[in-house]
Amino acid sequence: MDNNLNATYITLDGYVEVDKYRYLYFMIMFTAYILILCSNSTIVSLIVIHKNLHEPMYVFIAALLLNSVLLSTCLYPKMLTDVLSEKQIISYSACLFQWYAYYCVAFSENLLLAVMAYDRYVSICKPLQYPTIMRKSKICIFLVLAWLLPACVFTVPVSLSADAKLCKFTFKGIICGSAVIKLHCERSRAVYLYGFFVIGSLDILPVVFILFTYTRILLISYRSSREVRRKGVQTCLPNLLILINFTCSMGFEVILARLNIDFPQTVRLIMTLQVILYSPLFNPIVYGLKMKEIYKHIKRLLFLHIERLKFLPMPPCKTARAQ
Repeated sequence: MDNNLNATYITLDGYVEVDKYRYLYFMIMFTAYILILCSNSTIVSLIVIHKNLHEPMYVFIAALLLNSVLLSTCLYPKMLTDVLSEKQIISYSACLFQWYAYYCVAFSENLLLAVMAYDRYVSICKPLQYPTIMRKSKICIFLVLAWLLPACVFTVPVSLSADAKLCKFTFKGIICGSAVIKLHCERSRAVYLYGFFVIGSLDILPVVFILFTYTRILLISYRSSREVRRKGVQTCLPNLLILINFTCSMGFEVILARLNIDFPQTVRLIMTLQVILYSPLFNPIVYGLKMKEIYKHIKRLLFLHIERLKFLPMPPCKTARAQ
């Protein structure tokens, strides 16, 4: 590459032996992407179609699953193209856009989990006040803020990085993230400090709120009947598993950009794949199988599909020609 091209394009150096495992990477990612689109979209469609699922809890679940579809769509098409290409490159402007879109959608998931925790807290701890507190207008405000806040917050670091001069042109990863600032000739102190504000506002605060909320739910559930205890555990456990995975993965990503620690290439790849595979695939399983009302509609849908296949006309058998 000449100097002009180097100033525009960077190399993604996060794949492990991509030449050797090119088609394996492609099949895994393509299969995962199709499964994510189908599973999440099916549950979202069921929630939209059936009026008995038009409750705050299911609305937030639909928003979370839709967020998984958006996250995957931001990342998978580019990754599928990369693994089939001889060189994994991306323009700096496209890299900044991917960083922005990836972080906006990913941290929206954290805020949606916090909103879901609040909804469950009101439902279990203040059941009589639930219809008054969780009105449609408040639900809309929560959803708008969950998507709008990260979009506003990440405008600042991406804008500050747009005019930065690059001295390195190899990005150690497969998805552009906050580690892009390591490519700059001079690290902006504003971007560096702003990153800690982002971690605090969109990662640590929601996690603290969720843990506080679920602790209250479990304490009240423990003092109540067996049915309430079971409901409390079923509510908290799936969300906590998703939360712990997300917090660890994104925390690793953000902190890595600010520490001079050279993790092995394989570790970086595994952590990235965990973000893009775990939650989008795990969410529909958790909320599709654990939520009784959604599970009923899924079983009914499968039953109707099986019955339809039974009554499909069989193709006529070919008779042997008469000699």
